[in-house]
Amino acid sequence: MRTEQMITRARTGDEAAFGELVDPYRRELQFHCYRILGSLQDAEDMLQETLLAAWRGLEDFKGQASLRAWLYRIATNRCLNLLRDRGRRPPSLEPMVEPPEPTRRGEPIWLEPYPDVLLDGIPSTAPGPDTRYETREAVGLAFIAALQRLPPRQRVVLVLRDALGFSRAEVAAMLDATEASVKACLQRARATLDASHPAPSRESAPLPRSPRELDVIGLFIAALENGDVDGVVSLLTDDAWLTMPPEPYEYQGHTAIAAFLHHRAPLLGGHLRLVATRANGQPAFGCYLPDAQAKIVRGYGLMVLTLEGNLLSAITWFGERSLFPHFGLPRTIPE
Repeated sequence: MRTEQMITRARTGDEAAFGELVDPYRRELQFHCYRILGSLQDAEDMLQETLLAAWRGLEDFKGQASLRAWLYRIATNRCLNLLRDRGRRPPSLEPMVEPPEPTRRGEPIWLEPYPDVLLDGIPSTAPGPDTRYETREAVGLAFIAALQRLPPRQRVVLVLRDALGFSRAEVAAMLDATEASVKACLQRARATLDASHPAPSRESAPLPRSPRELDVIGLFIAALENGDVDGVVSLLTDDAWLTMPPEPYEYQGHTAIAAFLHHRAPLLGGHLRLVATRANGQPAFGCYLPDAQAKIVRGYGLMVLTLEGNLLSAITWFGERSLFPHFGLPRTIPE
């Protein structure tokens, strides 16, 4: 009854009533857009477009689906439209300067980390019985990266069904599709994702902010800030990956990662200084380098770690400094 009253008031132009209706869904809608787009900044834009479209189209909400499902329908289709528009534009990517030979060259994907602070308030359990991924895995960077390699329609169907638990009928209604086409799309998406993103060992990663996690992070910080490449490598699993989206260069294993770190060290002009934060439910750092003209260190990039037991199974580097404020990180720090 309360929701119906708020809808009636909002339809008369009551912005406060509309805010009360949609505020509980803002964060989960933004994260939904992020899952589909891989970009925090695009997700923020699509959230605003979704809320504006909902405000303008509230007369079209007939109550046949829940308000939450209706908002997800709008957000999903806004994201699909953006992906279609983005697909028409060739990606612009500045090539790295003569990197060491990588283990492999992947397809460039446009991916940004997501601040943990924005995950607060998002339901920790999905609303339906059809979820396939636990919350911790479904927010992880590896899962988001794997999603970006799926065709857009497969991507949204998998997220809506397996990460959020919407029924096949609900997803079909959101996409103006048949249930049969949703089923076929989901089967293809699952097969691709299972092949490229094997499920992690349930007991492998330490709990967030646990003493075990903090011990590993402390050793990593000390090694990297001291320029100790061997110390960093000693913390890696044998099959660890170092990646730098959207760069296509990917390095796996101790030898390849050590070669890359040794190659980059003299190009940095100094040792990195790390400031801890969190992204995608994982340990992350703002990375800073000394300024040659002032007694400060300047933001250089963001790094996200994936842990497996007491070791690191992945290091993911992001060179986008504009994201620092979203993580509560300053652009400069006194040296």
